[in-house]
Amino acid sequence: MSARQLLDLLVDPGSFTSWDEPIGTEPADPEYRDALARARARTGLDEAVITGRALLDGRPLALIACEFGFLGGSIGVATAERITRAVERATAERLPLLALPVSGGTRMQEGSAAFLCMVRVTAAVHAHRAAGLPYLTYLRNPTMGGVFASWGTLGHLVLAEPGARLGFLGPRVYEELRGEPLPPTVQRAETLAANGRLDAIVPPDRLHAFLSRALTILTARPPRPSSPPPAAPTATLAAEDAWESVLRSRRPDRLSSLELLSHTAELFLPLDGDSALVRALALIGGRPVMVVAQQRSGPDRPELPFTAADLRAVRRQAELAEELGMPLLTVVDTVGAELSVEAELDGVALEIAHCLTTLVGLRTPVLAVLLGQGSGGGALALLPADRVIAAQHAWLAPLPPEGASAIVHRDGEHAPQLARAQGITATALAATGLIDQVVPETDDPADLRAHLAAAITHALAELVQLPTPTRLAARRTRNRHLGGPRPTTA
Repeated sequence: MSARQLLDLLVDPGSFTSWDEPIGTEPADPEYRDALARARARTGLDEAVITGRALLDGRPLALIACEFGFLGGSIGVATAERITRAVERATAERLPLLALPVSGGTRMQEGSAAFLCMVRVTAAVHAHRAAGLPYLTYLRNPTMGGVFASWGTLGHLVLAEPGARLGFLGPRVYEELRGEPLPPTVQRAETLAANGRLDAIVPPDRLHAFLSRALTILTARPPRPSSPPPAAPTATLAAEDAWESVLRSRRPDRLSSLELLSHTAELFLPLDGDSALVRALALIGGRPVMVVAQQRSGPDRPELPFTAADLRAVRRQAELAEELGMPLLTVVDTVGAELSVEAELDGVALEIAHCLTTLVGLRTPVLAVLLGQGSGGGALALLPADRVIAAQHAWLAPLPPEGASAIVHRDGEHAPQLARAQGITATALAATGLIDQVVPETDDPADLRAHLAAAITHALAELVQLPTPTRLAARRTRNRHLGGPRPTTA
């Protein structure tokens, strides 16, 4: 698909306005000059990129679209200058920016000068993001070299075409330099997505709909400050039996994170991921929200442990929420972090630590929901927040009760006793300062779903209305005294 064909597929008819200025200079090398002339005749373009402004379902955005038919979409100095000017103009006009790269990388005929221009483009993208403006990229087949290693993968959302070859070194270069062929699956979009390197794989014919929903959320204007919506019902709760809560949290019909979020949000856009982590954009109470939620099971696996890659994705979403000025919503429901040699080598414990410090340091509002199982460091990593809501039968423990029993009693038979002794229930956690609101449960999962949705919407509305210094001071006080009642002052 050419650049123009893709633009026709995406933008409102007749809405595209080109920003491209004529290329002012020609190369001295006659062979390169002839190659450019042939590329222009073949594509009808003067360079390997088209830039401009358009509407997508009536929403204005800036566009950068590469043309692979023009010298393999390679980026020379003039190409990079055109891209840079488009990014700068998008920033000046405060437009969201969509880049559609397809490229073999740097234009070899221009050598180091073209290679260094990746820094120029990256600096412009950094300024655009620093201005709090959305930057989205859609990697087409192929996107390689310096383009992939710079502005192609710097999007707040990084999307890709199914089956696209994406990577740094091309397979011919790899084989020439290493003396062996590159494994065929290494540079595939699906492989990168499975390792948390992409946000979504989207076919071209579904890209318009995906981008429309993403831009609806990312460009939504939060409602003006007003009274928060009604809070969820509250009740004086008797202390739960801890083991009963553990058993209830493991029931197959237990409310899942996806069910809760789909019900809570007016618009919910989940991103790719066959893992223990749901990443999404959402509109909740009319305001854009970044979401990271654990899911304890999948279609083919009864248990999904939380991996180091999942934790890295949490940190990325948290940092994006900060950059875009969006509240972060985390949902905790996990069987725990992955326990394996591979997990240790991948640094799962280090990633828990990095997750904790990232969430503690965010300036944007953070709301956490303890939905069900809260096992170990994988759960703890998502709980630093300005406010924590818990379902009545949710729980949090250093290990599953069976694991704690194995440590203390060298068997798993004492799990119920350990659960009751460790203070893992929602009401016990409220006494330690972790839980701010316990939402009562009935035998009907729909009741819990509705009550949690109301509590989330209400809490987000309250948090975003607090002055940032006031909210951060309260967070510091909260964190200082977690684990026990706040000390009294004389």
